[in-house]
Amino acid sequence: MGDKGNGAALRILTLVLAFALGAMVAVLYNRIGESTRGVKVRYEDWAKLNIVLDEISKKYVDTVDYAAVTDAAVSAAMSALDPHSVYIPPVQLEASEEDLAGNFDGIGIQFNVPNDTAIVLEVIPGGPAEKVGLQTGDRILKVDDKVIAGAGFPQDDMVKLMKGPAGTKVKITVGRAGDVIPFDITRGRIPIRSVDASFMLDSETAYLRLTRFSRNTITEFKKSTSSLVSQGMRKLIFDLRDNSGGYFDQAILLSEEFLPKNAEIVYLEGLHHPREDYKADGKGKLKDVELIVLINENSASSSEIFAGAIQDNDRGTLVGRRTYGKGLVQEPVYFTDGSGIRLTVARFYTPSGRCIQKPYSDDYAYDIYKRYASGEVFSRDSLHVDTTDVHKTLLGRTVYGGGGIVPDVFVPVDTTRATKFYAQCNKKATQMRFASRMFDRNRAEILKIKDFKAMDTFFKSHPVLPAFRSFASSTDGITATNDEFAETSPYLEPQLKALIARYSQLGEDAFYKYYLPFDDVVEAALKEF
Repeated sequence: MGDKGNGAALRILTLVLAFALGAMVAVLYNRIGESTRGVKVRYEDWAKLNIVLDEISKKYVDTVDYAAVTDAAVSAAMSALDPHSVYIPPVQLEASEEDLAGNFDGIGIQFNVPNDTAIVLEVIPGGPAEKVGLQTGDRILKVDDKVIAGAGFPQDDMVKLMKGPAGTKVKITVGRAGDVIPFDITRGRIPIRSVDASFMLDSETAYLRLTRFSRNTITEFKKSTSSLVSQGMRKLIFDLRDNSGGYFDQAILLSEEFLPKNAEIVYLEGLHHPREDYKADGKGKLKDVELIVLINENSASSSEIFAGAIQDNDRGTLVGRRTYGKGLVQEPVYFTDGSGIRLTVARFYTPSGRCIQKPYSDDYAYDIYKRYASGEVFSRDSLHVDTTDVHKTLLGRTVYGGGGIVPDVFVPVDTTRATKFYAQCNKKATQMRFASRMFDRNRAEILKIKDFKAMDTFFKSHPVLPAFRSFASSTDGITATNDEFAETSPYLEPQLKALIARYSQLGEDAFYKYYLPFDDVVEAALKEF
């Protein structure tokens, strides 16, 4: 009887506990339902997002890192828009703004690292480094007390060590002709060039390469073209390859240099942004210059605005490959912590009505890789065009939309020249190290050179091909048969001369002057003239 009574009591207790536990779960469920499920939200006023953040703030179990949560929420929100609307943390924002502003704080040099040691390629005129006596060809051994030569030091980290706020000091120790020389340099404001090179190819044809659309672009461009006109320029090859764009107003000002009055340059339009048209003022000084524009798959944004305006107005010929396809109007919003966002507010359209922006896709970020994989960069037959999106230029020529600007003359990537010998040299940067060796052995002579005639004379007395072949064999163990070296030489020689010549006073002008004979796109452009 007692055992039966205990068993009954146990069953009753179990039922009571089960009921109590169920009641607790129900209470918890109801409280959750009351606090969240019962709250009405409208996506149009961001109510759900605000409620979530408020709940985190009031109820989260631990201390909330508001900065981290806010940044994560903003980044996630921006990522749900288009690929180019982004949140930029303070450090990245400073770097991105600096690149477009046309100047930065630093010491004023350009360098490369061919042998695990930074070698000064250029000392920017008027910059802090020039004022204290740094020279082209100097080997940078230390920055302050940090040894960077021969230490496997990343190039980006070298840049960070040398850059810094204007007015601060840095010690740069260099090696020069066997001597070790320390320089105390006060950092200053350094201009960033837009025009990388500008010179005459012949008595009437000029070449100009523009690397970015910064605040100083139109000023630099006018100065360079004024000099070219005085030298007899009647035809211009304007190189916008690998120019990723920049300030919109600079693209408009640049277009005006070539277009007649009231010629349409571009228009922009968005859901909350009414159509806005931009037309040429007719005051440009290059309206009669024959123009060819070089473009490729890395020409984007402002480069595409300019190229589209030239093509749609039948003002010049585009040569190269289809441009990137970034035609978005972005407005910045800055925050007091130094961060900011870039928000897409409209799209750019060429005068004929083509949308420059390529369509978004799940693999949008890999579009350039897809062009190589599909063969588009190797054959015009594989070129991507939307034949249903047809437009007409000013003179009635047919052009197509679908994203990017399709050139008038297609020039494929040339893969026929890459011999095994050349590929091995590229892998070990043998050409750059050879150029450094040539400069070391002929430093005084090269530094005196300030015109192309003198540079040509130098190369006649210092043949680069046999010297390079010997250097590649003795230094890197890379050899070639006579037939292979003969096959490689026509495009190896211009590259070697270009790398050596940039150490002279001619700088980047010399690099491109000697390298252009190796350039199929420039060759095609010259044929168009």
